[in-house]
Amino acid sequence: MKTLTVFGTRPEAIKLAPVLHELQKFSEITSRVCVTAQHREMLDQVLKIFEIKPDYDLNLMRPNQSLYQLTSDALVALESIIQRERPDVVITQGDTTTAFVASLAAFYAHIPIARVEAGLRTHNKYSPFPEEINRVLADQIADLHFAPTERAKENLLREGVSSETIFVTGNTVIDALQQIWARVKDRDLHGQFPVPSEIFSQIERGEKRLVLITGHRRESFGPEFESICLGLKKIAHNYTDVVLIYPVHLNPNVRAPVRKILSETERVFLIEPLEYERFVWLMGRAYLILTDSGGIQEEAPALGKPVLVMRRVTERPEAIEAGTAKLAGTDSERIFAEAARLLEDRDAYEQMARAVNPFGDGHAAERIVKIVRERF
Repeated sequence: MKTLTVFGTRPEAIKLAPVLHELQKFSEITSRVCVTAQHREMLDQVLKIFEIKPDYDLNLMRPNQSLYQLTSDALVALESIIQRERPDVVITQGDTTTAFVASLAAFYAHIPIARVEAGLRTHNKYSPFPEEINRVLADQIADLHFAPTERAKENLLREGVSSETIFVTGNTVIDALQQIWARVKDRDLHGQFPVPSEIFSQIERGEKRLVLITGHRRESFGPEFESICLGLKKIAHNYTDVVLIYPVHLNPNVRAPVRKILSETERVFLIEPLEYERFVWLMGRAYLILTDSGGIQEEAPALGKPVLVMRRVTERPEAIEAGTAKLAGTDSERIFAEAARLLEDRDAYEQMARAVNPFGDGHAAERIVKIVRERF
């Protein structure tokens, strides 16, 4: 059996790494890997950490690239690779343009598609944009659907997907997180951040609390992203025992407002994007995480860290229902108010920190590969 796994971004690489490692355990499987490099630098960090060596690297990232250009370039490039390899199944993950285009390319070639993390929905085609439509379309043309939760399975069933093709596996990001956390949790990485070492000493002594920030969603670009930054600034201004560390995404639409509003703010450290090991190490030492990332909504609860989601909607309602995350929106005052509640109300904080993570047990990749082997 031959598999072709296609991805292009850091989150995809993190979530597919456990699947790729599991595929390598079986001699009867020829596992091919193609990266589009939709996010070049951030992808390369993860490839190195998980020791993934792509067979094909399309290197499609361009400055200020439009969705039209990325979609068309990826589709044309994937045609020749799929025709050359003729895999038994193409594996894609999640909601990126790469995931959608790779699924479409496989469909055009009459090759079965296996979708990791199928069934996530906000039911709003413009939020997140373009991710919601990417995943809806990719799931519709897939042949196997690996849903991370029962809620995701229900979404697929409502859309007419056959129950015989849906398997609830848990989310592979928990597999990846457990592997990396075991590797880094006891290491001293203080010196690997452009943050004074005394800050980390104060955090370890309980004198300061670390609030970890990420933000990059396309649908928030513009005034909403500025509002997010103003909310973060108010947190830093009002809580002198809080330190904010923000690895800033490379997209200029993120970097410009972040640096304009936060660069001179005391106790706010704007740093370059982190490779996954160091980011997991920081997550483990955070008191609270504010993010618009989907993956972090899944990862942080596994480490007992409350999450405030800086978006209007989330495709992971399981986190909200379980109490591990809460929607804070993009309004600066609401972001500040939700953070203030967790910084001041210990009972509210502990309730979120101790809630059970609904996203899996660290064995999702094993389940996925077992099903792929049985089907192909």
